[in-house]
Amino acid sequence: MATDAQHACFEAGIKFGSLYHQFAGTPVSPDSAASLERAMAESIENQPFCESVSVDIDVDALADAADDHGYVELTGQFMEVRMRIEREGVVVHAEMSMVDGYPLMQLVEVE
Repeated sequence: MATDAQHACFEAGIKFGSLYHQFAGTPVSPDSAASLERAMAESIENQPFCESVSVDIDVDALADAADDHGYVELTGQFMEVRMRIEREGVVVHAEMSMVDGYPLMQLVEVE
């Protein structure tokens, strides 16, 4: 039987998988980044045990990578994500950021 902490960590993984695979490939520009950040966070916050999500899209990196039409497809290289999951009194802090060219999703703290 899994512990409450293990269940909470699993929930964090589910949320990251959902966020990344739902939104990767979305066309985004510096002008639309803020609304996409909100949509991503609010979408994941709907899921059980998710207390908060913050999504920060790097608009400078978007501008540098934009094509002739002014946008780029969203990937992990353009965003940082932080989540707070709470399940059965266990609080999990997790984040996604680029590590060695890879969008690494990792646990930061389990309380």
